[in-house]
Parts: sequence; C-alpha cells; structure tokens
Amino acid sequence: MAHSLPSHLKIIAVLLFVLVVVSTPITYWPAFVIFLALVIAAATAGKISIFTLSKRALIEVPFIFFAVLMPFFGTGERFELGPFNLYREGLLAGLSIVAKGTLGVLSAVILSTTTTAREILRGLERLRLPTIMVQIASFMLRYVNVISDEMERMKIARQSRGFDATGVKHWKVIATSAAALFIRSYERGERVHLAMLSRGFDGELPHTEVKSVGARAWLTALTIPTFALITSIFVRMIG
Repeated sequence: MAHSLPSHLKIIAVLLFVLVVVSTPITYWPAFVIFLALVIAAATAGKISIFTLSKRALIEVPFIFFAVLMPFFGTGERFELGPFNLYREGLLAGLSIVAKGTLGVLSAVILSTTTTAREILRGLERLRLPTIMVQIASFMLRYVNVISDEMERMKIARQSRGFDATGVKHWKVIATSAAALFIRSYERGERVHLAMLSRGFDGELPHTEVKSVGARAWLTALTIPTFALITSIFVRMIG
C-alpha cells in the first residue's frame, strides 16, 4: 500500500511525522518507543526488511559519534556513571540527537525506498516547490550517469597515453581534464535544451500522473503522523 500512495502524500506524511518527533522532548521517552514502533510498522507495510532499513540508516553514524561526545562537555549539573563524570544537559542533548535523528533518517529511508527519485520530484512539484528547482534536480538525476560515463572515458583516454597520477605534479593535467569536462557538460546541456525547445518544451515537463487524490489515500497517508501526534499529546498529559 505504501508503494501505491501518491508521492506528495508520502512527503507530507514524513514531514508531519518528523515535525511531531522533533517537537517532543526527549524526557518523554515512552513516546519515542511508540514512534519507533510506528516506523517499523510503516516499513513492514512497505515490505522493507529490518536489515535493509538498518543498513541504509548507517549514514547517520558520524552524527552518533558526535552525540556520544556531548555528555562529556557542557555546563550545569554533573553526575557519575561508572567511571565517567557526565553533564546531564549534554547527555539529554546527545540522546535527543540520536533518537530524533534516527527516527528522521529511518523515515527518509522508507520514503526513498518506496518512492523513486522521479516520483519524489513530481511530489515536490505538486507541493508547489519552485518549478525551476524541480527541473534542475530532474536533469541532474537524469544526466549524472552521462557525465560519469564521460569522466570514465576521459580517464581511459589519459591512461591509454601513459598518464598515471602519482603526485602534485600531475594536478595540472587533472585540473585541465576537469575544465574540459565542465565545457563538454555545458555544451551538452545547450544541445539538450535546444532539442527540447524544438519539440515544443514550454517550461513544464510533461507528466501523466492523476492530479485528483481520494480521501482514502489521504487517510492512509496521515495515519502514522496522526498516531504520533496523539501519542505525543497523551504522553505529555500523563507525564
């Protein structure tokens, strides 16, 4: 079901869920346990395995390392935890970064796994993101492989002529190649733009998505953010 939802509804759902998570103080830890359960439920509905979810969430590891150091620095009340002397405010801030950051990353992973890059761009367009920004991102995704292939061909051409970058003295050649790649990319972009104009391009990319969205799709998309909001309010009331 998660795969079939319109992309702009999924983007709205993720943003609302993250907003609820960020606005909930870390001291209300039962709420974060339920938030994690909701994320796992969403992953299950999207047929995403826990292993895949965890593997793709490893991008946040550097931030976790930073958060681990926070209890050791700061001001205010201090307490001992085994051999360590920690700051309470630093510990809460570190836990907040880890908990909220992890939930945010997992939500983004679910969105990117159940939605293609093209669908995400279409969703952003329907959410009234400036058209020029959507088009730039669309062309970047479409032609990044073309530029990568061009870089690989230039690398092979240099190696076939006996070039092997081994030190600073070869930076000039690499810089020249980078400049040539930029010029080729710019010229290719000009040719693509002229080809689009010759085919009637009027500033808006064509698409075939259905614009009308039923109430059932809205209800499905907003289920998890609504549960998260209710959880946050309820935990605060009893806390």
